[in-house]
Amino acid sequence: MAYFTRILDLRQETRTKSLFLFGPRQTGKTSLLRALFPESPLYNLLLADVFLRISQRPQIIREELTAYRHTLRQPIVIDEIQKLPILLDEVQYMIDEYGWRFILTGSSARKLKRGAANLLGGRLRMRHLFPLVSAEIPHYDLLRFLNYGALPPIYTATEPEEDLAAYIGTYLQEEIQAEGAVRKIENFSRFLQVAALTNGTLLNFSSIASDAGVPARTVVEYYSLLQDTLVGALLEPYTRTKRRKAIATAKFYFFDIGVSHHLAGRQHIRPRTELFGNALEHFLFTELRAYLAYRRDRRPLHFWRSASGYEVDFLVGDDVAIEVKGTANIVERHLTGLQALTEEIRMKKKIVVAMVPLPRVIQGIHILPVATFLEQLWSDQY
Repeated sequence: MAYFTRILDLRQETRTKSLFLFGPRQTGKTSLLRALFPESPLYNLLLADVFLRISQRPQIIREELTAYRHTLRQPIVIDEIQKLPILLDEVQYMIDEYGWRFILTGSSARKLKRGAANLLGGRLRMRHLFPLVSAEIPHYDLLRFLNYGALPPIYTATEPEEDLAAYIGTYLQEEIQAEGAVRKIENFSRFLQVAALTNGTLLNFSSIASDAGVPARTVVEYYSLLQDTLVGALLEPYTRTKRRKAIATAKFYFFDIGVSHHLAGRQHIRPRTELFGNALEHFLFTELRAYLAYRRDRRPLHFWRSASGYEVDFLVGDDVAIEVKGTANIVERHLTGLQALTEEIRMKKKIVVAMVPLPRVIQGIHILPVATFLEQLWSDQY
């Protein structure tokens, strides 16, 4: 598998602090840490022999590390800590007693939230690794992004559809079932498909429950499970407009476009189609979400929709409003949402990201090609 230089760099921070590094499976957590900390002791709980040895005697990590405690220069890495939450007691002791630094990775926060002493009482900072973003891939292929997503081994795969099928079967359904929160995997599988088909739209639990054939309360639990296992995230609405009443219903986006498409049974997303526009919006969500996390930018990410139907896809704090269009022909009607929002709040930047060849400005609204917007985003111009 090709190695990509990732934007997330933990070396400076881990000189004084321990970290949780969360991210879905195959986002590259282990590869990143091996590249950043080649001399770190590594305990990978995905390996059956390592898991068995440590689960039988959790204190063995402390005993082994004590043998060369004076030569530890880099943080100690424990991969997929959610598989053995009891280790957090040992980690807490070693941090407090010896001052050792740890990086604990995880692809699920559910078990840790439920039984891990409040994630070590704030002793560890929390960071996230996402699938690849455009700034990490030289000469990235937008159409490949929109069809197959950006998990590193799948983006570079010769048969990405086959690998997506394996990923979903192995790491989503089976792993989520192993969380112990799903009684009937067939019900959850139907829900996953419906959730993927409604990706990026307003959540309607009753409608999704009807389509998936499960009670509405179960749908609510399933969405909570998807968030805890890092498979997706809610995009909350911006509700502080006064002249135009805003809706208060959230949207849900899967963490990766390719995973969402495969679950929904979609293939061969092509320009000048509605699915292309939806995929482009999803892509921009993943880029914005990763940017805010990697830059430790605390501005919230929202969308806005008025009760009368005006909508803006993304708001970054109160500073930037972004509308995404999958067309190259931007006309006045594409600007109505941004114009309506401008009457409510004064945004510093109003942007339409579209398949246009060159930037231009219409009534103070910047119309930008996708590549131009991404270059400006990752060069911190917003």
